[in-house]
Amino acid sequence: MAASDSARIGEYVTEHLTYLTNKPQTSLINFTVINYDTVFFSVLLAALFAGSFYWVARRASAGAAGGAPRGFQSFVELIVEWVDSQVKDVFHGSSRLIAPLALTIFCWVYLFNCMDLIPVDLLPDIAKGMGIPHLKVVPSTDLNVVFGLSLTVFILTIFYSFKMKGALGFLAELTLQPFTSKNVFVQALFVPVNFLLESVTQIARPLSLALRLFGNIFAGEMIFVLLALLTLVHGYAALETFSGWGLAIMQLVLTFAWEVFHLLIITIQAFIFMVLTVVYLAMAHEHH
Repeated sequence: MAASDSARIGEYVTEHLTYLTNKPQTSLINFTVINYDTVFFSVLLAALFAGSFYWVARRASAGAAGGAPRGFQSFVELIVEWVDSQVKDVFHGSSRLIAPLALTIFCWVYLFNCMDLIPVDLLPDIAKGMGIPHLKVVPSTDLNVVFGLSLTVFILTIFYSFKMKGALGFLAELTLQPFTSKNVFVQALFVPVNFLLESVTQIARPLSLALRLFGNIFAGEMIFVLLALLTLVHGYAALETFSGWGLAIMQLVLTFAWEVFHLLIITIQAFIFMVLTVVYLAMAHEHH
């Protein structure tokens, strides 16, 4: 491979990893940096989800002649009932927040992930035609988004732990398990060890929740980028040869196969994020 081809490949990959920001990211944590593309697509998908569900709710009917609802209303009702059944299987308390939160998380994260199914160069090329140099269209490949979601769940978990168990009850869960003893002196010695272990567990929840979603969707996005590289180097000139056509056909077949498989991945990841959120909130409501 020529040096110019290597440079083009490196430039292509870097371009797909670059956000449209207000300033360069010079440190790992910098709250003054805003990824405009992430904010735009996050708000757009939130409006799409909330607007479509609100539209269905305002026009909900029992169907023609008493029959079952049809069309998009039937689809929305199916999602709502499915999420509600998942929540009831995990959460056995009483809360007006859990089911709507689970529905919002599943639909919003699923829409985030679905952006990964759009051809990798389609929206960025349209943006370039409008004078926008960079555009990343998958919000769930932005650590700011996934950690924003997971930290929100973490804060809700801490809030409900205090609300349902009280400060002393929550502190007892952090210090009196997993190691216990009937001897008061021995139990006191276990307190710092238990607190350390439980603190690690608490901190690991938002980290695992965020990184699991980010890692799977980011890996899927990179595979789409690598598949696009199959015909990047030679471009349309490759179609003048038999081997070029073979490479193009192989690219289409592999891309379609990965699209089908990735559709399963994005659904599972949205489901896992929703279920773990419900599990963590259920644990916050339970007394041990």
